[in-house]
Amino acid sequence: MCGIAGIFSTPQAASPSEAELSAMIGQLHHRGPDGVGLYRTERIGFAHARLSIIDIAGGTQPIHNEDRTVWVTFNGEIFNYIELRRDLERQGHSFYTHSDTEVIVHLYEEYGERFVAHLNGQFAIALWDTKCQRLVLARDRTGIRPLFYAKADGRLLFASEAKALFAIADLPRHLDTRALGEIFTYWSPLAPRTVFQGVTALPPGHVMVIDDRETRIERYWDWSFPSAGTVDTRSEAECAEQLRELLVDAVRLQLRSDVPVGAYLSGGLDSTVIAGLAHQLVGDRLRTFSVSFEDPEFDESPYQQAASRYLHTQHSDIPCSYQDIADVFPDVVWHSEQPVLRTAPAPMLLLSRLVHQSGFKVVLTGEGADEILGGYDILKETKIRQFWGKNPGSRWRPLLLKRLYPYMEDIQRQPQAYLQRFFHVSAEELDNPLFSHLPRWALTARLKAFFSDDVRAVVQPGGALSSLEQQLPEAYAGWTLFNRAEYLETRYLLPGYILSSQGDRMAMANAVEGRYPFLDYRVVEFAAKLPTRLKMKVLNQKHLLKQACDGLIPPAIQKRYKQPYRAPDGKSFFRSANYLDDVLSPRQIEQAGIFDPRAVAALIAKFKTGRSTSVKDNMALVGILSTQLLLEQFIHQQRGPSLCKPTIWEKCAVS
Repeated sequence: MCGIAGIFSTPQAASPSEAELSAMIGQLHHRGPDGVGLYRTERIGFAHARLSIIDIAGGTQPIHNEDRTVWVTFNGEIFNYIELRRDLERQGHSFYTHSDTEVIVHLYEEYGERFVAHLNGQFAIALWDTKCQRLVLARDRTGIRPLFYAKADGRLLFASEAKALFAIADLPRHLDTRALGEIFTYWSPLAPRTVFQGVTALPPGHVMVIDDRETRIERYWDWSFPSAGTVDTRSEAECAEQLRELLVDAVRLQLRSDVPVGAYLSGGLDSTVIAGLAHQLVGDRLRTFSVSFEDPEFDESPYQQAASRYLHTQHSDIPCSYQDIADVFPDVVWHSEQPVLRTAPAPMLLLSRLVHQSGFKVVLTGEGADEILGGYDILKETKIRQFWGKNPGSRWRPLLLKRLYPYMEDIQRQPQAYLQRFFHVSAEELDNPLFSHLPRWALTARLKAFFSDDVRAVVQPGGALSSLEQQLPEAYAGWTLFNRAEYLETRYLLPGYILSSQGDRMAMANAVEGRYPFLDYRVVEFAAKLPTRLKMKVLNQKHLLKQACDGLIPPAIQKRYKQPYRAPDGKSFFRSANYLDDVLSPRQIEQAGIFDPRAVAALIAKFKTGRSTSVKDNMALVGILSTQLLLEQFIHQQRGPSLCKPTIWEKCAVS
């Protein structure tokens, strides 16, 4: 795991300089503090910040093939590198390291641009073919590792994070208001757009090929589901056995490392299953890590401790307070490189600091299970809304929604007429291709009311939805509503927010590599083919996973009602976040020009006077604050990321 950066120059443009490459990779030191490597010619420059995990002594990048005609710099892990190496050696290839990186150059020699199809891993790759004078950029299937690029003065700049691109002085810095409108709908921009004008994200599952003749971007993988009406005759027991076998092998591969591997324990089903499978393979030496909250509404520590006792792990925990979230939030924005609408990434940043402080570089996590195996409330909500929509006049069907969200007081006290409007339940809306996500996106889009008049004039109310519809694959129309909902979650929210703002960015901020066994592409493709009845039996979420893990984890966690991961939002900033009044002052808001100063002032007053605040209010405050911080950190360069108080480490506990 690491950070990568580079420059590709056209023949007429300036060659990459060592100073430029050093400046770019210097911005990514947090991703790879163990060493720096450079490769430079007149046309190409590669820079690599290394987090040494596999072949610690010999795996320094960039890495080349036998005759030094193919070079690669790479962020991530290739989990099946041992099997690939054996095959390549049988085909006559010679290796000079024991790293997973080296298989990439030899796969390219053997298969050309199709080499990515052979990789089981999480990666962002830059490869230079000296014979063809060709640059190949590639990103993993599900979007675990990031890769950004920009064009400036006849050169293509690329890096793991946008801040490395901005190390090149002539790259302009401007906010993309269309992307901001998408964030205030979908929680992240629609790839390839980013929140910075001129900075583009290579989408998940894509390869980009650049030479003097053309720039070509192709998709090599996408999420896919069976057509509606497809009959699956496999038994539940057979599918549960296959799922467990795939997960066992995914965990086995992802435990490959020359440094110790730990695991996150959230207290929920998914992380406990992964920790349980890891424990079966490595025994009682498994270390687990978790975050707890001082507010009991969000705290899951009793379940975390129960899982640790059951699995006999050595467990470390970091308590998280309202003040901790406020203290670390500027760091969250700095590393996310985009506005966020919830504070949930902040505890994840604190958790990775605990892992780093404990001497670990790698952790297994449970992300991905909710998306691929029917775990999210939005998937359950889709089933209920579809059921209600077939009889909109029913008086009892909408009551199921109140059972779905017992922790949301706003939903609990609303009459049926409101629920029907809010959840878009009608025959017409059942036919909308975005039916499953209309309530969520409509709620988030209400935050645009805080935009200034100038920004609202650019960000049209329905513009974000139409942009997404244009990206949907042809097969989408033939999928069930449940599978469509899965696609929207996995294709957009998962890489754009969960794996980014809550995942890669928060872990790599502290040089920690997160690994995701549920997102092994074999598990993903198996889960996609499962019938809905096995993912969600009536309204029982992740039914098949619960069957597959029987006997592996504590029964109380296996049968536990799902609690979504949340963290305290708005109220975190009104204890002693000394920067809030400055960042959200009417003068600062007016100068930035993004938000309406009066609307923001009214929102702040609502929090300060203790009046009841809604989900919308909380998302608005966090979104506005993170946007203003982003402007100061990246556009105006007036305020850098904060440092968390040293006393936070005094609160780390080992049980």
